[in-house]
Amino acid sequence: MFVRYHVLLRTPDVIGHRQVAKKGLDRVPIFRCPAVPPNPHPKGIPLARLPPLKALQAFEALGRLGSAVAAARELGVTPGAISQQIRRLEESTGIALTVRQGTGLGLTHAGRAYHGEIAEGFVRLHNAQALLDRTQERDVLIVSSLPSLVQRWIGPRLFEWADRDKGRLHLVSADAEPDLAQGEADFRVTYGQQVHAHAQWRELFTDRVVPACSPQLAATLPSMPSPADILALPLLGIEWQSSHGSAPGWADWAASLGHSLRHPVSVTFSQSSAAIGAAIDGHGVVLVQEAMMGDDLAKGRLVIAHDHRLSLPQPYYLAWPAGMGRDPFASAFRRWLIGIAPRRG
Repeated sequence: MFVRYHVLLRTPDVIGHRQVAKKGLDRVPIFRCPAVPPNPHPKGIPLARLPPLKALQAFEALGRLGSAVAAARELGVTPGAISQQIRRLEESTGIALTVRQGTGLGLTHAGRAYHGEIAEGFVRLHNAQALLDRTQERDVLIVSSLPSLVQRWIGPRLFEWADRDKGRLHLVSADAEPDLAQGEADFRVTYGQQVHAHAQWRELFTDRVVPACSPQLAATLPSMPSPADILALPLLGIEWQSSHGSAPGWADWAASLGHSLRHPVSVTFSQSSAAIGAAIDGHGVVLVQEAMMGDDLAKGRLVIAHDHRLSLPQPYYLAWPAGMGRDPFASAFRRWLIGIAPRRG
């Protein structure tokens, strides 16, 4: 019977690499043994009786890379040293794990099953060490977000976080999704189906759009403007990148009220923040997202021109990589950001 165990000590003999280990799981057939509850110290099996860690590392590399030469190259040793470690492992387990195939070594049926468990163990080892390193060395959280959200929603509120926590934040504005698993960012605020590129996520909110304009332009409207009055103004449009779809536009807003556009949209922007800026400057009326207009509305730079609102077709999400939830600093930031997300009744 094979026992899955976790190694919690850092040792210079171990070369942990999350991506490489995952590739190994993809390429090596795995026979699944009955599930064993996670336990770093299994009863009746002292850690001292487990196989040598260097031997396990050599075996994992051999099974993943397919040859002793490739394994030796990765681990910085000779092929003979790999073979020696494999023999030590087989002597320790009492089971033939490898078989001669031509001039190289392959895995037996038992070896393939064992390799699957060992490969997962090295992934866990790497993740545990990465978590320890982040906990000890953490002084900056990297938060990636869509550009308009950075400028209009997250950015202005980060000072609230700075006032309550000593940790530092690095806010990155980007349309493209970062690879969180590879450490390109610690968190990603994203929209819609893009969230499925990440390991873990939590829905933040579903935003709504509402017509808004400058106070000066609003002064030209009747006291209770009709949809036709709004549609007669210069219309500012927003069209996001195709990978994210788009928020409801003026044609959607008009159709939802039984109207049609009387004239085309005058100017279209790819960034919501630019369209909002044009509206503040008095160039027209924009369908602005409620989450992005709070400060401008409170300070009188924008006014709501009509109360009819449309919901975006998909929510915004907060995403993070596997294992991040155990980092106290990251967990505190996640709770804070989720807590300030707009709540729609």
